[in-house]
Amino acid sequence: MNYEIFGGNLPAVTINLEEGERIYTQSGGMSWMSDSIGMETNMRGGFLKGLGRMMSGDSLFMATYTAQKPNQSITIASSFPGSIACLEIGDGKEYICQKSAFLCAQESVELSAFVTKGMTGGLFGGEGFVLQRLHGNGMAFVELDGSIKELTLAAGEKIKVDTGNVAMFEASVGYSVETVKGFKNILFGGEGLFLTTLEGPGKVYLQTINLPKFASRIIPYIPVRTNN
Repeated sequence: MNYEIFGGNLPAVTINLEEGERIYTQSGGMSWMSDSIGMETNMRGGFLKGLGRMMSGDSLFMATYTAQKPNQSITIASSFPGSIACLEIGDGKEYICQKSAFLCAQESVELSAFVTKGMTGGLFGGEGFVLQRLHGNGMAFVELDGSIKELTLAAGEKIKVDTGNVAMFEASVGYSVETVKGFKNILFGGEGLFLTTLEGPGKVYLQTINLPKFASRIIPYIPVRTNN
């Protein structure tokens, strides 16, 4: 299976499938595809797993696409300006991603909910209690907001990130939330009360913008209907 990511800041991925190859995505995720690709929609893993996916930002039902002839292709577009990343999952490597990051994957890759540890991380970590976990073996694609910076943290190395700018990280990376220190920093620093701390070893992927912050910037400019 090979692929092409295109579109710049409004990205999409075209995946080429040989006969019998399959990928799955959330319901309604497909943009266009070849004529000889079959589609099957189900809850993939049952109601409880589907409910977990819903809590992590994806749909209850998933769609599986199967190439019925050689040399078929399917295109899936990102739902927000940003980036699409391809992840090679296997050999014990798995990823924890922000809510709604999952785009599509081979059938051998599992998408499940990941519950953050601790009340503080869930309430103030920028993504809530439930993130997305990708594990198994195979290729997966995720959509991330803005531009992406990839860092590799050594064992014990830490980085502090503004809440919401953590796109994803390897499961070996520690994830916690701490309070900003200093009264003036809290009042005038512009970063809020909390920062996310990531601790190595492992790779982390940071995004330059996140959807909630972007929405908060444009809401003041949206016209409001008034009653005369």
